[in-house]
Amino acid sequence: MFALTPEQQDIRKAAREFAEGEIRPIARELDEREELDPAIWKKAAELGFLAVFVPEEYGGAGYGFLEEALIIEEFARVDTGVAQSLQASYFGSQLLLLYGTEEQKKRYLPAVCRGEMRMGVAITEPDAGSDVASISTRAERRGDHYVISGHEIFITNATVADFLIVACVTNPEAPKKHERLSLIIVETSCPGYEATKLKGKLSIRCSDTGEVALKEVVVPKENLLGEEGKGFYYLMEFFNRTRAAVGALGVGTAQGALDKAISHVRQRKQFGRPLAAFDSVQHKIAEMATLVEAARSLVWRAASEIDRGNVDPALIAIAKWYACEVAVRVADEAVQLHGGYGILEEYDVAHYYRDAKVLEIFEGTKEIEKILIARRLLGRY
Repeated sequence: MFALTPEQQDIRKAAREFAEGEIRPIARELDEREELDPAIWKKAAELGFLAVFVPEEYGGAGYGFLEEALIIEEFARVDTGVAQSLQASYFGSQLLLLYGTEEQKKRYLPAVCRGEMRMGVAITEPDAGSDVASISTRAERRGDHYVISGHEIFITNATVADFLIVACVTNPEAPKKHERLSLIIVETSCPGYEATKLKGKLSIRCSDTGEVALKEVVVPKENLLGEEGKGFYYLMEFFNRTRAAVGALGVGTAQGALDKAISHVRQRKQFGRPLAAFDSVQHKIAEMATLVEAARSLVWRAASEIDRGNVDPALIAIAKWYACEVAVRVADEAVQLHGGYGILEEYDVAHYYRDAKVLEIFEGTKEIEKILIARRLLGRY
């Protein structure tokens, strides 16, 4: 049995209170506006909910990835888009912790944890999504600077971030594709940085997503993260942390949809009885609850193993894939149990249904997760 410590229980309770008190009242309005209210981000930072795995010396709470998962789950239970937006404000801080210089950590991490800076990671290009090694954005070394040119798409926080960690080709002649990439910190105030917001999304509408054009952006060589040619390997370690957080988004989304379904079948009557009185409905609710609990156990276990220093890519991929698939399945059943009301936005389950889908796509599609799992079990073929 997975038991949380009293402190972890308190963190979970505090996150739930914040979600109910601060997120729920305006979540649907933010979805319609397709933007996050910065006040929520600021308040989440004030209460210490951002990047809680960052050590206290760099402005964080000094907790672990399990505590992060608990917080994200409670936020997503109310609204996946807001939860994603808050989590995305520090997306990339894991890279800074793993590979940043002391100067880089002190410059950026405290500001991110305090809600003074937002960040992101630019990896996806029009022709390079899951195939990270095929990134074409170039960074040419010229004296004490890098000059970066390229085109990125589906970049979270593209138009609101203060800085991005950008994956670039710095070693184009390296014999192995995986050794051509490096990671470079780009502050969005640099001349040549241009971002355009993507609108009309199906999922997580209030989370900023955009296209980025890097037109000979000049940054100092000190902005290199870690070593040249190691970017691909750094990103794989990065995803081994962030995918557990996406799994938590899936668990929270599924739980929120399940909550709505339970409330509806208790109140809605057909043939003179509440829907909850029918065996077929009871079976659906039981199945949904079981799926959610199984997903939660996997995500908590994966996050706990990371905190223990046992970073298991297969376990993390299992947790991410399964939790996100559960979010889609449970949200789908929640809509079904609502009948015609399920497709109306005012009943909320349509909102959970929309938001769930993207979880199977970003930070590693479910197909990629399955490949990672199979390769760990079978080896490469």
